[in-house]
Amino acid sequence: MTVVKWVIGIALALGVVGITIAGLRDRPPQAVEVQLGQVKKGTITRTITGAGKVESATTVKISCNLSGDLIERPVKEGDLVHKGQVLGRIDRRRFEAAVKQAAAQDSAAKADINVAQVEVDRTEHELARVSGLVAKGMASGAEADKANSDRDSAAARLASAREKHSQAEGMLEQAQNDLSKTTLLSPIEGTVIQVSREVGERVRGSDFSEDVVMTVAALSAMEVKIEVGEHEVVFLKEGHKADVTVDALENQTFDGTVTEIAQNALIKNPGTEAEVTSFPIKVTLDARPPGALPGMSSEVRISAETHEEAITVPIQSVTVRSEKSLPDAKLPSETSAQVATKRKAEALAKVVFVVDGENKAHVRRVRTGIASDTEYEILEGLKEGDKIIEGPYRTLSKELKDGDVVREADAKAGGPGHG
Repeated sequence: MTVVKWVIGIALALGVVGITIAGLRDRPPQAVEVQLGQVKKGTITRTITGAGKVESATTVKISCNLSGDLIERPVKEGDLVHKGQVLGRIDRRRFEAAVKQAAAQDSAAKADINVAQVEVDRTEHELARVSGLVAKGMASGAEADKANSDRDSAAARLASAREKHSQAEGMLEQAQNDLSKTTLLSPIEGTVIQVSREVGERVRGSDFSEDVVMTVAALSAMEVKIEVGEHEVVFLKEGHKADVTVDALENQTFDGTVTEIAQNALIKNPGTEAEVTSFPIKVTLDARPPGALPGMSSEVRISAETHEEAITVPIQSVTVRSEKSLPDAKLPSETSAQVATKRKAEALAKVVFVVDGENKAHVRRVRTGIASDTEYEILEGLKEGDKIIEGPYRTLSKELKDGDVVREADAKAGGPGHG
């Protein structure tokens, strides 16, 4: 029994030693599950997006700089109106009376001119008669001076009468102009999109403030105003094409064109860490979207630049890593000295993980060009056909290291970027 116990003890000891030795041996690294893709060549377009509101290209506020009661408004919201059509009338009795008064003053001024003209004619004849007598020695020089003075006085009164008539004419024109303003006319072809005053209400207009009665918009021409950042506006030009979607009109896209790029920036929260600089951009729709109304929310996608035969990768495959953490990989156009200089100057580098024939991931520094919504253009660092890692996001951005063994995840687990 003692021998048996010894044999059993030795066997157990050998087993423990064997297990320990096996545990100390190098185990093959566990493969990291990733989504794989391939570097492609094709067309890529830089797209600049922004959100805004659909607006009429021409919107006119109908108001009056006169005060009075609104006695007629033959249109309502939604009505189509023509240029010159009557939209409303303000009580005109007070202004008609002002026209009559101004007309009477104008007539009186004309009569004063006629009287002054008769006096001028009389004094001129008298001056001519006295001058003839003086020439014959039959009248004194004093009589000639008086006749001349009378003629000059009559001429001055005529000039004064004419000035008063001009003033009266101006007052009449002003009164007639005020009277015409009591009838509100549409200056454009359009649609009444808002009514602010009802019949019977007081319109309190003046030369210093407007009291809007209604708003008319030319809905046949519509536009969207968006704001883009200072790093994007440099790529935009008037005439660039755009795709416009309206939130209320699902699954529809409308054509538009960039027609205006602001030259002055909008700066929000100036002087703070939250300072934002943007530029207003106007995109005019080629045709009015059926059912679109001013104020509807929309999104604009502007095609700013297109490159043919570009090397492209999915946008999620490009990540950033600290320059200090990268191996001595460099772009084809760089020397080791340039890489060292760049590492000192830059904290982060754009990288893509490339998979070799042994299913090992290798970090590759890349230089990117333009970007679309889904792809990056690669200017240096990759070539067509390279097998690359597209995701998951957390694995690419933090966990994956140069030299890690990878294996393709089951397609059912999720697409690129999932994670």
